[in-house]
Order: sequence, then C-alpha cells, then structure tokens
Amino acid sequence: MLALNKVHHIAIICSDYEKSKHFYTRILGLIIIQEIYRKERDSYKLDLALNGEYAIELFSFPSPPQRPSQPESCGLRHLAFEVDDIEKTSRFLFEKNVPAEAIRVDEYTKKRFFFIADPDELPIEFYER
Repeated sequence: MLALNKVHHIAIICSDYEKSKHFYTRILGLIIIQEIYRKERDSYKLDLALNGEYAIELFSFPSPPQRPSQPESCGLRHLAFEVDDIEKTSRFLFEKNVPAEAIRVDEYTKKRFFFIADPDELPIEFYER
C-alpha cells in the first residue's frame, strides 16, 4: 500500500497575479515564504504558508485558459479551510467586500460551512472545526 504522509501543497494558477497575491495574503492571511519570477516562462511562483506550514503555490502564466464551469467541473472542485468561528470568518470577509454564500449546515457532520470565490472564481470553502 502507498504510504502518503500529508498533502504537501496545492497549486493554483491565477489570471491576475497581483490581485490574487493580495487576496491570498492580505485577505486570507497566508504568509509569503518566497516569491520567484521565472523569466523563461514569464511566470511568477509565490509560495505561501498557513500557520507555518507550506500550503499553496500561486502561479501566474500568460493567458491561462478559464475554468470550464462552476463548481462542478472535472478536476479540483474547491479549496477548503478549517476555521474556529464560522460567523466571525463570514463577517470578516464581508467587511473586506468578499461576497460569501449564506452559512449552511453539513447534513452528515452537522458542522457549519460557507463558500466564497477567489479572484478567478475558484470556490473556497470555510468549514467550522
């Protein structure tokens, strides 16, 4: 059996690097580990950490194709973050002018959650601990 330890990182390609960098660092609060410009690809790579753990690689590429549909397209469905206070998280995002869906309850776990979208419409879920 394959012995996986953990998810190492999640890679996201964005259409507007500065807008997405602002969203993931200034709104969601991820910390920049390093930022690299790869001239041969005309591409930025931004390594981000969550609570001291390497979590997300944010990439820019010239003219990336759009996501086919929301949110049920093949491939990555959404990114989810665990939070302690779902209502406080929703209020914070509202204050930052980030539109959010209404808080719902997972019918199986009875935990509350809601979705937002990043600047490229990638669905992001916040799920209570």
